[in-house]
Amino acid sequence: MPPTTSPSHIKAVRVEKFGPPDVITLGDIDCPVPGAGEVLIRVNAAGVGPWDAWIRAGKSLLPQPLPLTLGSDLSGVVAACGPGVAAFRPGDAVFGVTNPKFTGAQAEYAIADAGMIALKPPSLDDIDAASIPVVAVTAWQALFEQAKLTRGQTVLIHGAAGNVGAYAVQFARDAGLHVIATAGPADMGYVGCLGAPTVIDYRAGRFEDSVTAADAVIDLVGGDTQTRSFAVLKPGGVLVSAVSEPDQALAARHDVRAAFFLVHVATEPLRRIAAMAVRGALRTNIGAVLPLAAARTAHEMLEGTRPHPRGKIVLRVGG
Repeated sequence: MPPTTSPSHIKAVRVEKFGPPDVITLGDIDCPVPGAGEVLIRVNAAGVGPWDAWIRAGKSLLPQPLPLTLGSDLSGVVAACGPGVAAFRPGDAVFGVTNPKFTGAQAEYAIADAGMIALKPPSLDDIDAASIPVVAVTAWQALFEQAKLTRGQTVLIHGAAGNVGAYAVQFARDAGLHVIATAGPADMGYVGCLGAPTVIDYRAGRFEDSVTAADAVIDLVGGDTQTRSFAVLKPGGVLVSAVSEPDQALAARHDVRAAFFLVHVATEPLRRIAAMAVRGALRTNIGAVLPLAAARTAHEMLEGTRPHPRGKIVLRVGG
């Protein structure tokens, strides 16, 4: 594929002040230039996730100087490479995230750290690819880097119908784990189709009445669900949460390990996830596809003021 060229100015989804969705604007900015270890990507699609809403509202755990361009998940084509980048070249189709601050993707062109993207297989559509990185790598790291689960072990996944949970179920199934999942009554069939042989309706009863001696719990819900989950772990088991810091004293009383983590998207898990998608072992779930100019609508969907189907929201940018 021939190298691409970049314009001097681009459209970007901007936040000049923190607040509700109506602070979002679509504005013109200078096209960014990649520095050392970075690539410039012509964006074809950009994902929208809850973290975007936290950043927009000024509630991010990370410092976010204003003004900023929203977005982290993306799929597109490398337009230019900064010094020291050897793994990619102009014309490569790639997907991944922009940077550890989760900003900059929802634009016609975006800068990404070279270590946070991977080559996109030709069979993986840009919309699907942009829906994957943050949520899928969160699930991957929870199971295999944090809980360190191996074939034959038992894992309980809370919030299995959510975007992270759906990937966790599929990764666990593919790795030969025994999967138990919790979901609401309307989502039990969906979670079962993803590969969970046992799905518990959390509204109909207490999951701890059905689960014992699990090797790990992947907590994507928090609160009382997290607290009650310690009782279902075997001694030496582990509770991994992507939503809140577990009670370490409670973990010690149950003789288990407990950890909270923030995802770090990197090339290697992206490669593994892409390989699963290529061989048909991974199902993405797109809830809505909107144009870049409708980013404010996407945030209204995130906040529940505008309905949308279950699944990831993706902005179609170019391509």
